[in-house]
Amino acid sequence: MDCGHVPAGEKPQAPIRYNLQVDTQLTEVHRKSAVAKLLIEDKQESTQVPFLRGILTRSLQKSGLTFQQAYHLAADVRLDLEDKDVVSKLELHRLVYRKLKKEYGEKTADRYLRPYEARPPVQVRDRAGRLTPFSSELHRRDLETIGLTLSESLKVAIKLRRHLFRQKSAEISTQYIARITYEILEETRSLGPAVAHRWLVWREFVHSGRPLVLVIGGTTGCGKSTIATALANRLEIVRMQSTDLLREVMRSMLASEDYPELHTSSYEAWKAVTEGDDDLVLPAAGSTVEEGFRAQTRLVSRAARAVIERALRERVSLIIEGVHAHPRLARDMVADDAVVVHIMLAVLKKRKLKQRISGRATKAVRRRAQEYLKHFDAIWQLQSYLLDEADKTHTPIVINDERDEVVREIMRTLLDELSNATAPSPKVVFAE
Repeated sequence: MDCGHVPAGEKPQAPIRYNLQVDTQLTEVHRKSAVAKLLIEDKQESTQVPFLRGILTRSLQKSGLTFQQAYHLAADVRLDLEDKDVVSKLELHRLVYRKLKKEYGEKTADRYLRPYEARPPVQVRDRAGRLTPFSSELHRRDLETIGLTLSESLKVAIKLRRHLFRQKSAEISTQYIARITYEILEETRSLGPAVAHRWLVWREFVHSGRPLVLVIGGTTGCGKSTIATALANRLEIVRMQSTDLLREVMRSMLASEDYPELHTSSYEAWKAVTEGDDDLVLPAAGSTVEEGFRAQTRLVSRAARAVIERALRERVSLIIEGVHAHPRLARDMVADDAVVVHIMLAVLKKRKLKQRISGRATKAVRRRAQEYLKHFDAIWQLQSYLLDEADKTHTPIVINDERDEVVREIMRTLLDELSNATAPSPKVVFAE
């Protein structure tokens, strides 16, 4: 039941009531309250606490009234008790109950005494037998994981909550929730079987125990770190690795005299691609941005592949991101039934990419935004190379215009990849 709204199928027996007499007397009530407060006595607890319209308003909202309805009824109750100094808790509840029954019907009045939120929460039993209270928020986040928007996930979550309310079950299983969600998705006109299938595929993967390795590449400034962090949060993946950090570690271990291409930026590595002998080291003739990047990436890829291989051995999920996460990095690295998905991010408008890079001047001064802009042409050339490589290797390219939409598109791409590898059955996936 939504807080502040009458549940589906039940309507208040009276419209929103704007009591002009109450409104005109509120100032007088406030004045009198400042002089002598009405006390509510709880004889069982031997306590007296001040009467607060705000507290009563919230309680009335829980019974199904809107804020306006609840506020005016609470003010009306206070006026009825203005000549009293002390009233018992039971007497207050009886007064409120009578007013609710008269204005909105017996069912609404009963909910005031036994509000839905006051009932013990539905307990959810997982496959290991552990019990936890049902959380609409966690369920909504699960729906966003399969690529639903906030409004779409809220719509489905509300339908599930209404279903659970009607069932009146004290304990249910995670499989039951997943199955009902699948049915709701199938029956929702704006979503339908295709979205329901994504949910089915995702639930099968979640319970399979298979590790996921998500590789996110892209040039400087295209938003790799931001998107990787959002995905790690969405997928609850705790292991995330940046290839830039790996390069820094390697620089501390490998001398610049021996590996000059490692000790420079990815878009300037071409200047370090050398030829000649130990006595004469010069830039290689005809070196290009792409050749320098490939030389640097060959070194960084060794460390990146080691990180991926360890994750696969330990069967833990991993997100690895960076300019060196090129389309060929994770090729032929699938172990057992692990899922490896590669995504290439891109910003296809020069002005927008420059704006993203410029934003670093205020958000992360040490990222040397001005230096990046100085070499923008090389960065743009490097992106063209990476996108060409992605196209050759059939790596999905995602345009980074808006973060939430990018995350949804990547999740849909991931689920498409999972769908190609399996054909789950609802009967099997949702079996108790």
